[in-house]
Amino acid sequence: MKTIVNTTPGCADPWDVDSISVDQALSQITDSISALQDCEELPIRDCLGRISSESVISPINVPGHANSAMDGFAVPAQSLPEDGVAELTEIGTAYAGKIFDGLCQQGECVRIMTGAVIPEGTDTVIMQEQVDQLENKTIRIGAGHRAGENVRYAGEDITEGETVLANGSKINPADLGILASLGIGSLKVLRKPVIAFFSTGDELVSIDKPLQKGEIYDSNRYTLHGMLSQLPVDIVDLGVIEDDPDAIRTALLKASQTADLIITTGGVSVGEADYIKPVLEDIGEIEFWKIAIKPGRPLTYGSIGNSIFMGLPGNPVAVMVTFSLFVRAAIRKLSGAPAWQAPLVKARAMQDLRKKAGRHEFLRGIASTDANNGWQVEKTGMQGSGILTSMSRANCFIVLPAENNGVKQGELVDVQLFDHI
Repeated sequence: MKTIVNTTPGCADPWDVDSISVDQALSQITDSISALQDCEELPIRDCLGRISSESVISPINVPGHANSAMDGFAVPAQSLPEDGVAELTEIGTAYAGKIFDGLCQQGECVRIMTGAVIPEGTDTVIMQEQVDQLENKTIRIGAGHRAGENVRYAGEDITEGETVLANGSKINPADLGILASLGIGSLKVLRKPVIAFFSTGDELVSIDKPLQKGEIYDSNRYTLHGMLSQLPVDIVDLGVIEDDPDAIRTALLKASQTADLIITTGGVSVGEADYIKPVLEDIGEIEFWKIAIKPGRPLTYGSIGNSIFMGLPGNPVAVMVTFSLFVRAAIRKLSGAPAWQAPLVKARAMQDLRKKAGRHEFLRGIASTDANNGWQVEKTGMQGSGILTSMSRANCFIVLPAENNGVKQGELVDVQLFDHI
């Protein structure tokens, strides 16, 4: 008699009716999170990458006065020849930061440096390369110049009363320069989210200890710390927690007292030593715990008190993939940053890519440009979720949607180039 074994979907299966799609997971995560409201005032040097909690109105014009965009000669427009040439007498020099004290009249000019205030009586600057300098402080200019050329006018960049930074803006280096140009030395920004994380697993060993048979070094905490360090967050590393429900419960409750977001790695599947899901069901709430993605299907999302919880898989590549997709989106929402996803570009596959329909797959790839400046991409090699070198060597994800059933060499695929993974 033929024996029939009933099975439930596992991580190797292409489809699981209990899994939600990547888009559904992202929507549930971002829809359930509100931006932090607490703010702090910081020196502008410390505001890079932070989210402003106030609008900034310019108190002055920038530039504050009409000034020269070039080294050259400031002249009255009426002195410009319509044809032929004109000779002008140089009556002095205007330097940046030193105003020329005098009136320039028709037939005269003032030697001027970039950034210097336009002298009284002048309204045009002729580049020094377009001037013949004669003896006896005399210059000769030709026709073809227009009134007002090479002059930067007061308020040309920013006008007094203009909103230069909206509430909720993410501060970039140019913003720092703008604030400095207005004489503003500090800014109110939203506080950083506090992110607590730990690894689970009796097999995990600290890197400063020798390995025993069956043990492995805990790499996930270092990967997580590296990815979190690239974001505007405060990091709390809680170390490795043993595969014990009481220990996990204690760690989660402790983290929930101070953390806005708690991240764990491992222990979220259905093995006998996977305690994250049952503990979370006991002390918090679960929104979902499986996503139709490869790698990274077992991902638990929920909450403990006022803290958001994200239980990532234990395999190191799955940690990085799910972090880049879901954790970063959660942190952006918490920090008040606008929603953003890395754009996809089309690239030609340099090899066949095997896949079964059912899950959204993220292969690790190396993208490059071909002879026609188009994109081409190849896998980094073996794609197992435990092969961390596949991420180290990669510069992109090859993104294959759930309905995709494999790719032939030469076909176009979507590629997501890495920025700060």
